[in-house]
Amino acid sequence: MAELSPEEIQLRAHQVTDESLESTRRILGMAIESQDAGIKTITMLDEQGEQLNRIEEGMDQINKDMREAEKNLTELNKCCGLCVCPCNRTKNFESGKAYKTTWGDGTVNSTDRVVSKQPGHVVDYQQPASGGTTGGYITRVTNDAREDEMEENLNQVGNILGNLKNMALGMGNEIDKQNQQIKQINDKAEVNKERIEQANAKAKKLIDN
Repeated sequence: MAELSPEEIQLRAHQVTDESLESTRRILGMAIESQDAGIKTITMLDEQGEQLNRIEEGMDQINKDMREAEKNLTELNKCCGLCVCPCNRTKNFESGKAYKTTWGDGTVNSTDRVVSKQPGHVVDYQQPASGGTTGGYITRVTNDAREDEMEENLNQVGNILGNLKNMALGMGNEIDKQNQQIKQINDKAEVNKERIEQANAKAKKLIDN
């Protein structure tokens, strides 16, 4: 195979540089798309977290309303003379194990609880402004503007990869918290259901008498 002339070597070097530049542009484009997808996912998780907070607040409000309804039923029973015998007294629902496990001892107004879910901060994951080329990613051959752009592209890719790692960690933590909150909501819904059923039975007994 014949040796390449200096002109051919130079031409080939420029071709490789052009191909490498296009490659770094594609890599940067894919990295930006991945970061955008990550930001959208975080936004969706934040919105889902807000919905879960509203649902849990609804469970807490039902609990508070049922406490008031039970007081009214107790007073009505007294007025009707149905609680003269200790055997007719209904056990305080909030003294039960299921209630205490879900809401605590019942001495604190549940609607005043501090919700453990904290909104995410999508802005923390935005791509930072690049600080220029560092000369650490490529071996320069032509030493021109194309290689400057390659260096800059790879520098941005490095920043984005760091962001993606932080996003993944943040999303993992958020999903874990939301899974715990979903379990808590389910527990509260089950306890509320049982409480409502007991109150309905108590009201029916009062009406029948």
